[in-house]
Amino acid sequence: MQKIIKIGTRDSQLALWQAKKVKNLLEEQGYETEIVPIKSAGDIVLDKPLYELGITGIFTKNLDIAMLNKEIDIAVHSMKDVPTVLPNDIVQAAVLKRANFNDILVLKDTEEFTAQPNGIVATSSLRRKAMWLNRYPTHKVVDLRGNVNTRLQKLSDNDWNGAIFAAAGLERIGKRPKGAVNLSWMIPAPAQGAIMVTALKDDAYVLEACKELNHPDTELCTKIERDFLNRLEGGCTAPIGALAIIDEVNKEVSFKGVLLSRDGVKKIEVAKKVPIGKTQYLAKDCANYIIDKGGKIMMLEDQGIEKEFSIYSTKKLSEAQKNLLPTHVEIADSDFIKIRFNRIPVKTLKSKHTNVIITSKNGVEALLHNTTADDLQFENIYCVGRRTKKLIEQKIGKVAHSERNAAKLADYLIKNIDTKEVTYFCSDLRLDVLPNILSENSITVNEVEAYKTMLSPAKVDDKVNGVLFYSPSTVESYLQQNTADKIAFCIGESTAKEAKKHFENVQVAKMPTVESVIELVNLHFVKNK
Repeated sequence: MQKIIKIGTRDSQLALWQAKKVKNLLEEQGYETEIVPIKSAGDIVLDKPLYELGITGIFTKNLDIAMLNKEIDIAVHSMKDVPTVLPNDIVQAAVLKRANFNDILVLKDTEEFTAQPNGIVATSSLRRKAMWLNRYPTHKVVDLRGNVNTRLQKLSDNDWNGAIFAAAGLERIGKRPKGAVNLSWMIPAPAQGAIMVTALKDDAYVLEACKELNHPDTELCTKIERDFLNRLEGGCTAPIGALAIIDEVNKEVSFKGVLLSRDGVKKIEVAKKVPIGKTQYLAKDCANYIIDKGGKIMMLEDQGIEKEFSIYSTKKLSEAQKNLLPTHVEIADSDFIKIRFNRIPVKTLKSKHTNVIITSKNGVEALLHNTTADDLQFENIYCVGRRTKKLIEQKIGKVAHSERNAAKLADYLIKNIDTKEVTYFCSDLRLDVLPNILSENSITVNEVEAYKTMLSPAKVDDKVNGVLFYSPSTVESYLQQNTADKIAFCIGESTAKEAKKHFENVQVAKMPTVESVIELVNLHFVKNK
C-alpha cells in the first residue's frame, strides 16, 4: 500500500495556498497526499513585534515538532521564515521555483506622501522598517502583525499612508492591489519569494518524492543568501537583506547584501559578481566585508547591551581596530613587548642556507634591517603564520612551506627535509617547542639570535575585564605587574597555552589576526549580555 504523504503547514490562507501547490506537484507524480494544518507561535502571539518574541523560527517551530513526532511527513514554509540552521534530523528536501522576490508598498491613497516629512507606513519586518527609515528618516513606521488578510484590513482601518508586504505573498492569493508600488530599491529578505519543503533526513521515500520539486537555480541563489545571513548571525534580530540573481547571458551570479541599524541611521552595503560555478565563497566574502566595515558592532549596539566592559590590549591598536569595538567599551593599550634588532654577522647572512626557519614577522624585519633580500642565499624558507608567510614572500622570496604553529612545522620538517640541519632566525625569548622537537629527531638546529624581545609591562587598572594577548611573551610581560583574574583573549594556540597556565578563562581567536581577537571580545558581549 502506498504511503500517504502528510503535508504540514500553517493554517493561514497563504500558507495553505503554498501547501496545496506542493500537494498538486506531488500528486502529479502519482503520490497520495494529505494536508495537516498546524498553528504557529507567530500566528498566536500578535501583540509584539517579531524580534521581541525572543526566538528564531517563530513560524516553523511547531511544524518542526510535529515532524519530529512523525505527525507530518513534510513541512511547507515561506523560505524567508526558516532559520538558517535546521533542527537535527530535519533537512531541506526541495526549494520550489522562486516567485516575485520584491517588497511592495500597498497605498492607502497615493504615493505623494513619500515627499512629505510626516508619512506613516506599517510593517512587522525589522528589515523593511530600517530600510524605509534610511530612505525616509522623518517618517514613522508602525508595527503591523497578522496574516495577509488581517494586515490588509488593518491598513484599511487605520490612518496610515501605506503598508509594506512581500509581493509574492499577495500575488499568490490574488490580493495584490492594482496601485501597489514595487520597492525595487529595497533589498529583500534572504530567500524571499521562495518556498521550502523540509523532511526527516532518514525518510528516503519522502525525500525521493520531493526531489522532482526542486528548482536548482532557486536552490543556489537562496543558499547564497541564507549563508550570508548565517555568517552575519542575524536571524530575525537584525535588519539584513540579501539577493542573489543568476545572469544567464554573462554566466555569472550577482549578489547584493545590506545590514542596517534598527533605526535606519547606519547602513553597510556590499555587491559582488562571480562566475557560475565559483560561488563557494561568495556569501562568506560578502558577509566578511560587512563585518570588517563594523557590521558586528552595529548589531551588538542594536541589541542594547548595557553591561560596561573594559579591555586592555598588550599591543598598540590602530584607530580602525579600535572602531571595531562597541562605542561603550572602554579600551586602553600599550606595547608590552618591544623589539630591538641585533647586528647579525655578514658572513652568516651571505652564507648559503639550505633550510631556514622564521617564526615571526619580527624575524623577517630583523634580517632586512641587516641586509637586502638580494644578499640572502636561502634555498628553502619555512615559516609559522599566514602573515609571516605573506611578508616573507613580499620582501625576501618564496616560502617552501608554512604551518599555523611551531609544533606542526617541526613535524613537517622531520618528515620532509633531506638535509638534517636548519638555520633558525629567532628572538632571545622564544619557545622551546620547535628546536626541542627537531633536536629530539636528530635534526641540527643552528640558532641565530636576530632580535631581542624586551618585556615592557604596564600596570593595568583593576576595572579591566579582559586582556588581549598576541604572543606568549605578552602574557609573561603582563604577569610581571598584574594578576590573572581577568579574561584572556588570545591570538592563537601557543599564546593560549601560555595563558592557560595562569588564567581561568582563556578564549582563542579563530584566525591569527588582531581583528579576530577583537571579534572574540565582541562575541563575549553576545554570550553575556
